[in-house]
Amino acid sequence: MSDSPAPLADPHLVYDPVVGDGPKALVILGSTGSIGTQAIDLVLRNPDRFKVTALSANGGRVGLLAEQAYQLRVRTVGVAREDVVPALREALAAQYGAGEPLPEILAGPDAATQLAASDCHTVLNGITGSIGLAPTLAALEAGRVLALANKESLIVGGPLVKALAKPGQIIPVDSEHAALFQALAAGTRADVRKLVVTASGGPFRGRSKADLARVTVEEALAHPTWAMGPVITINSATLVNKGLEVIEAHLLYDIPFDRIEVVVHPQSYVHSMVEFTDGSTLAQATPPDMRGPIAIGLGWPERVPDAAPAFDWSKASTWEFFPLDTDAFPSVGLARHVGQLAGTAPAVFNAANEECVEAFRAGALPFNGIMETVTRVVEEHGTPATGTSLTVSDVLEAETWARARARELTAQTTTANAEARA
Repeated sequence: MSDSPAPLADPHLVYDPVVGDGPKALVILGSTGSIGTQAIDLVLRNPDRFKVTALSANGGRVGLLAEQAYQLRVRTVGVAREDVVPALREALAAQYGAGEPLPEILAGPDAATQLAASDCHTVLNGITGSIGLAPTLAALEAGRVLALANKESLIVGGPLVKALAKPGQIIPVDSEHAALFQALAAGTRADVRKLVVTASGGPFRGRSKADLARVTVEEALAHPTWAMGPVITINSATLVNKGLEVIEAHLLYDIPFDRIEVVVHPQSYVHSMVEFTDGSTLAQATPPDMRGPIAIGLGWPERVPDAAPAFDWSKASTWEFFPLDTDAFPSVGLARHVGQLAGTAPAVFNAANEECVEAFRAGALPFNGIMETVTRVVEEHGTPATGTSLTVSDVLEAETWARARARELTAQTTTANAEARA
């Protein structure tokens, strides 16, 4: 067994805050998104195991948020947008009976962070984007188990997260990292030779870089195997999502980048694999359904029966694996580079990508322009602040610069394209 410190996510270590008997108390952040809605489905089917005490969302779907609050009888609802509070209060009143007390409402950009530190056993961070960093840090500092679906908070604030997390306190919820987490339970850290992260290849698998220059937003949003939000779906089309997962795997499991491989697996049945030093490989496989990884995040070290569908092994099926086309999809290589730079480089990469994805959705950038612009921003960033001295202010400052520079470069591209057409 290795004498080095335990990694952030270790299936052999169980962190269990004492919060009383009965169902496990949960706080769900990002409750109206894809992860949040599937988590709530799981909770409603397992009322003896879980009880949700609070929900938070951005505020774009107040009707759904009010319905969730009523179904779960939560005590607090948080919403990032203060302007939707009147509509939320009205929607809650429509759900609850006359005279029935409504849940407390927290509003503003810090609402999710406040709820992450509230009294509960586990916080599920299902927020999309680096805005999930503050809630991640708050949950860890408050001593909660963190079921982490918000990969960006770990990627942009890796040293900050590592400084706060206790052994076993983080349970990964990404399908790939939940798979690695389970496979790693079969051996010790010294037994691990390599982590193999699988990628579906997205909607553009097999296309050349030249082919990708002409793809549309609608095509990029048509993921072949997963139903996700628009930002994550486009990140899957560029394979930026896979690059982020490589950085995440390095931070979660303390495995060097040169021992983390990406392979394309179009069926999305095998969610990731661990190769051990004796030559054996353990693969975690289920049909594509996020309720399985969510159940691992909420229930570990116990499994939740019938959390997600299982395979029918009596039916024939074909599982394929292909090498990654690094020319058409340079995002994974760039992610490895910024991960090795560490410090603020991953924050710059992530923030620039978020801006470029929005520009692509708005028609201001072509598909290949996403990674071309992100690469330029990363190159211009140069030497990042060192990881050992990283602060939240460093991360925020780097993100602000990266977003502004990405917008400037996007505007230049838009102008150049317009002049070329004139």
